[in-house]
Amino acid sequence: QVQLVESGGGLVQAGGSLRLSCEVSGSTISGIHMAWYRQRPGKEREWVARISSGRNTFYADFVEGRFTISRDNAKDTVDLQMNRLEPEDTAIYYCNKNPPWPAYWGQGTQVTVSS
Repeated sequence: QVQLVESGGGLVQAGGSLRLSCEVSGSTISGIHMAWYRQRPGKEREWVARISSGRNTFYADFVEGRFTISRDNAKDTVDLQMNRLEPEDTAIYYCNKNPPWPAYWGQGTQVTVSS
């Protein structure tokens, strides 16, 4: 059974930074495209960033240039460095593969950005 555990969220002022981390167990991430997603209050979950098995990275327009996704296949972890955070980035952040395992969403980590 795959487990995804996100951490690193918190409360930060606008313009600040946070680094999220996702630990994957029950499956190696080697060879799997991984991604970060988020769900803002009252909104559907949306894709934020993706890193391919070959380490190519792709970003949603609203985070391009501010967020950086990375992976460590040896540790089965995926990180998201978030810089220049904006109040609109307030959300619960999740990691999953891309496309996602529908049955294996973790609890996510809350990011709150104050203005």
